[in-house]
Amino acid sequence: MKKYFLLTLLLVQISCTHLNKSEKEDLRELKSYGIRESDEEKVANPGLAGGLNILPGIGNFYLASGNGGESAHYIYGTLNLLTWPLSIIWGVPQAIIDANTINQKELVYYYKYDKSGKIKLEALKRSENQSRYNK
Repeated sequence: MKKYFLLTLLLVQISCTHLNKSEKEDLRELKSYGIRESDEEKVANPGLAGGLNILPGIGNFYLASGNGGESAHYIYGTLNLLTWPLSIIWGVPQAIIDANTINQKELVYYYKYDKSGKIKLEALKRSENQSRYNK
């Protein structure tokens, strides 16, 4: 039993989607301007991803496809399929966490690289600078 617990911890750690340092800094900056994720901007539904991962790896395949899909989730889904039903233990929370992380990455991408997102961010920066200047 102890071996399975350690294997579970290891799989959860290696299979999670992470924000890199630059993305974390960009996300912090966006939050400082009051920008938060809205339901329209989310590309992955955390509840759906977690619920689908009750089935062997289906939640990971969901996270791998779509607009913000991360192809590494095809591998995670296959591993969850091979280790099912034990994979439910780590697969469900991992899919929920990864869906939230994918949404954060997409938020950063939108405001950093998308033309309309860059325009909105510049307008927010200008209005904040003007409000500081007027005080």
